Amino acid sequence: MDLENRSLVLDLVEWVATGPRPYSSVMEAWRTSCPRLAIWEEALDHDLITRIVDGNGVNQVVATERGLALLEEAGRPTLHRGAGRA
Repeated sequence: MDLENRSLVLDLVEWVATGPRPYSSVMEAWRTSCPRLAIWEEALDHDLITRIVDGNGVNQVVATERGLALLEEAGRPTLHRGAGRA
């Protein structure tokens, strides 16, 4: 997979793979990361992360199966793989 900002995209996917993160928290945490929107959009475009709505109606960001597979391929397996699946 050809990722322009591979290291930062992997960082984002790895962070959300440990468990669902509220969308607002993801945007806040990645606010100072340059270039945040490019990283976010690249991860979405490659189906590495996705947004879901939890049982309480909160928008959450989770790693997809494809994102988890990319982490494993990159030598970054997550400890809580089941928590971030979509």
